[in-house]
Amino acid sequence: MASGPGILAAAGALPPHVIRQDEAREFARRLFAEAHRDIDRLLPLFDNTMIERRHFCVPLEWFGEEHSFPEKNELYVRNALELSEKAVRRALDRVGAEPRDVGAVFFVSTTGIATPSLDSRLLFRLGFSRHTKRVPIWGLGCAGGAAGLARAADYVRAYPEELALLVAVELCGLTFQRGDLSKSNLVAASLFADGAAAVLLGRGAGPEVLDSYSTTWPDSEDVMGWDLIETGLKVRFAKSVPRIVRDRVRENLEEACERAGVRFEELRRFVVHPGGAKVLSAFEEAVGLEPGTLGAPREVLRRCGNMSSVSVLFVLERFLESYPAGSAEVGSLSAFGPGFSSEHVLFRC
Repeated sequence: MASGPGILAAAGALPPHVIRQDEAREFARRLFAEAHRDIDRLLPLFDNTMIERRHFCVPLEWFGEEHSFPEKNELYVRNALELSEKAVRRALDRVGAEPRDVGAVFFVSTTGIATPSLDSRLLFRLGFSRHTKRVPIWGLGCAGGAAGLARAADYVRAYPEELALLVAVELCGLTFQRGDLSKSNLVAASLFADGAAAVLLGRGAGPEVLDSYSTTWPDSEDVMGWDLIETGLKVRFAKSVPRIVRDRVRENLEEACERAGVRFEELRRFVVHPGGAKVLSAFEEAVGLEPGTLGAPREVLRRCGNMSSVSVLFVLERFLESYPAGSAEVGSLSAFGPGFSSEHVLFRC
């Protein structure tokens, strides 16, 4: 049995509306043509994402209409709760855990707003103790899944007799701005999707969390994020993300390994946020992997798109299905988000 926090289970949940990438491309052609005469030159970006389909909590026709921020946020609250509950129940069932065993819930999201935070409602929908500690985490974007995992592991170190539950839910589709015909919004329309995931951590069988490493680079706030406008959250998205990953990840991951007391050369397993096809290729190049090595992240991207903080936890779920238990191999779970920031969680199988 591992001496440190163990990753016991991970489970995902997807909403019901499936949109194929060719459908999304044709929708974008109709919508963005009025602002881009060269729309046919831009549309191949939908094919270059390597995404086949994505899941949303609303049907395709919803995106062709104007919606107010309150309307979008009401949809966020209702659907985020339903998806989160499904993911949590699946994670608990996989290890036979009871809600009363959970000492703290770490709730990660960046695509909607609720006060009290949605974890307060989850407690009673799922039968948790009213004394369960709640730690909502907002604003980390795609890095939130890895950061939430790290904070949950910290909790288990402090309270080894309890379980920690991480819940991440993102409804990126609800942030779509019908009136924003910028190239940034076109890129977002080709990538982002909805989903939820839950991870249980505690003392027990599962990859052992060795350490975590957080980095925020200065003067990088404009790389990605939200601008708040009258109709809600408007995406800010720079095309420099793959270059930043290619240029900075190797040194950043080496620093994480040094802090954890392992050598970079010991890393054998990589659970990476599938932010996009170019981001995955940049990560492989940065750390010296053969092109195409990151098969599981590419599968999640292909089947689900980029679900922001949730995606890396979907990759983790697939990793746990066949990871080399007892091999003592070292791996990293890595994600990148607004800030511009990186989050690495180092583990041993």
